Amino acid sequence: MDLSSSLTNFYSQLDFIWPWITLLLPLPVLVYYFFPAAPNRQYLLKVSYLQSRDKARVQHSYSRKNLKRLLFASWLWLLLLLSASHPQWIGEAIPLPNKGHDFMLAVDISGSMQMEDMRLQQEPTDRLTAVKAIVSDFVLRREGDRLGLIVFGSQAYLHVPLTHDRNTVSSQLQEIQLRMAGEQTAIGDAIGLAVKRLKDRPEDGRILVLLTDGANTAGEIDPIQAAQLAASQKLKIYTIGVGADELEVKTLFGSRRINPSQELDEYTLRTLAEKTGGQYFRARSTEELDQIYQQLDKLEPIEQDNQVFRPRHSLLHWPLLLAVISLICAMAGRWFVRLWRVRHKMYVNRTQQS
Repeated sequence: MDLSSSLTNFYSQLDFIWPWITLLLPLPVLVYYFFPAAPNRQYLLKVSYLQSRDKARVQHSYSRKNLKRLLFASWLWLLLLLSASHPQWIGEAIPLPNKGHDFMLAVDISGSMQMEDMRLQQEPTDRLTAVKAIVSDFVLRREGDRLGLIVFGSQAYLHVPLTHDRNTVSSQLQEIQLRMAGEQTAIGDAIGLAVKRLKDRPEDGRILVLLTDGANTAGEIDPIQAAQLAASQKLKIYTIGVGADELEVKTLFGSRRINPSQELDEYTLRTLAEKTGGQYFRARSTEELDQIYQQLDKLEPIEQDNQVFRPRHSLLHWPLLLAVISLICAMAGRWFVRLWRVRHKMYVNRTQQS
């Protein structure tokens, strides 16, 4: 970086709150010329007894002394004006997180989620493994949102509280295991827990994405009542029913086709979404599940207006400090000069007496 670019960068980071105060800068000079100080009587008394040559020398010395005073007063005046203009140093831009949404993800980890009716990378896989892969990608895309994770089986638990750390949510999602919350399905309790965790967040960004493959078979809260509570709290619920409609299984008597999602309560899931202003989705395959989460990205778009913050640090104390130091140095200099003159005079007197 060359000198010109360095200076440009320096001035771009320097700002003054009241720059118009610098218009007072020539005030000491104007006062000096339009309101001259009264002549020193001591000099006038001495000059009356001096010859013309000595008179000119004294007047020159007096003018030089006044010029020094003017320069020193101007220096102090410059520092005071600089401080009064309130200079500030503008720091580097710091990106701020977007306002975003508050997404609570509720994932069913009951025993039925072990059904292997999904395919991941062309290989058969259970429902929970497929959900982990698709939801993790969704989490990592939601830049600027706060995300949390609820897991539910017979009970509902907060696995990850709301956070901007998408990597933590994604990694914790990969750690959940089947039946770690029980064998059954407590949909109502999961909604109630989401309402509790989101009630203090802004009303326009409260969202719950609930994924299950069954019906409410456990818990203390009825899902419909929980949805009514969520609607009163402006919590929007998107529900996802996961599981294939048809699966070929092998038996002793040969292969037969079954419906692995016969326990899925689509009516309740659709009602939950309608009561809260959300939407119900059906995921019969991994591809459909991925498309659903991509559609959620469109329904609840990510905030794109990135905001930045540039910290400001006040610099007004530096010119004031420099002014005080200048005054101290000037007073100390005058004191040393006077001390030197007294000692010099004493030395001259002793020399003359001797």
